Amino acid sequence: MIWNAWTLDRSVILFTAFAYLFIAAQVTLSHYRQNFHRKVMLIPVITAPLYFLVGLLAVLLNRSWLLCLFHIGMWLGILTGLAGLYLHIRGVGKRVGSYAFRNFLIGPPVLMPLLYSALGILGLIAVYGR
Repeated sequence: MIWNAWTLDRSVILFTAFAYLFIAAQVTLSHYRQNFHRKVMLIPVITAPLYFLVGLLAVLLNRSWLLCLFHIGMWLGILTGLAGLYLHIRGVGKRVGSYAFRNFLIGPPVLMPLLYSALGILGLIAVYGR
């Protein structure tokens, strides 16, 4: 595999795939800490490793159907992150004191779902930039 022959979009897809793998680890630890008390918490835990796998295979095998699957996954990643943002903001509001600043520090991390969506946007930039 010669790195000089790789295009920027291919490299960005690879970066995005690995970033989803790292986020999968963090999301799994965070949601495990909460004992997965809501089944919706399983969605990013399951989908993030799938985005990693599809992105990695799309880069290594360079097949159009894998790129199409990655493309769809990135849109789903954006939507999943936005839904997570809503749930995390709502979760902060359910704590004693509602939306007090301290609840943003100790409650669900509001920025993590935005990062999940941002990676989806980065993946789409790479797909559309081909």
